[in-house]
Amino acid sequence: MHVHKALVYLAAVALLVWGTAAQDEPIKIGVVDVEQAISSTDEGKAAREEFARKQREAEAKLQPMIERYKSLEADIKAKKFVLSEDALFQKQLDLAEMQNQIENKMKELEGQMQVDQKRLEGPLVAKLSEIVGDVGKSNGFSIIIRRGTPGILYTREALDITDLIIERYNQKG
Repeated sequence: MHVHKALVYLAAVALLVWGTAAQDEPIKIGVVDVEQAISSTDEGKAAREEFARKQREAEAKLQPMIERYKSLEADIKAKKFVLSEDALFQKQLDLAEMQNQIENKMKELEGQMQVDQKRLEGPLVAKLSEIVGDVGKSNGFSIIIRRGTPGILYTREALDITDLIIERYNQKG
């Protein structure tokens, strides 16, 4: 999948270079670090803080289950030689069931965290994309590339326009 995306980006860059070369206009390329831009905006900071709070809440919901599991595990180890085989087997089954409950709860919370992250960052990314488009048009960029895009192995620091995007984002805020 990443190879396919890289080929698409390379083809787009090749078409862009070929198309702009035919027009005798200089090629102006910009690079934006979307993660840094989101983290640096006031709204992005608030969204990240909210997400961190939700993570702490999720961990707090899971902690009592983990503590009960550890307690049961310690109880089994302590009474391993004293319990009958049937009682030991039942406690081991209880431990396995509790482990499954913990794993299921973790998966549920991870899914909820992904939804929360998309809900919090989705509007920011959409607004950021709009601003990137506006900056590209107003400053005559031929192409603006997202830092970390597959196929992009190196970019000069001079091409980075992340600070400009952050400034415009906060002005629009």
